[in-house]
Amino acid sequence: MSHLDEVIARVDAAIDESVIAHMNELLVVLSDDAELSRDDRYTQQQRLRTAIAHHGRQHKEDEEARRDQLTRSGTIL
Repeated sequence: MSHLDEVIARVDAAIDESVIAHMNELLVVLSDDAELSRDDRYTQQQRLRTAIAHHGRQHKEDEEARRDQLTRSGTIL
């Protein structure tokens, strides 16, 4: 397995795990990875950034839905 394949597998695992802290740590590790080409490094970092952004939006939407469910007519149930 090539180094790029290993990195892709790590990025896939981090995205599947959906833990922001782990994705951020991997972003930092990829920044210092001299074995990857600039394009390959950028591609994998973008995948992580996209997953982080999506996670944030999803979390916000879930919180709003929960708040809507708990409140009716401005009163907390």
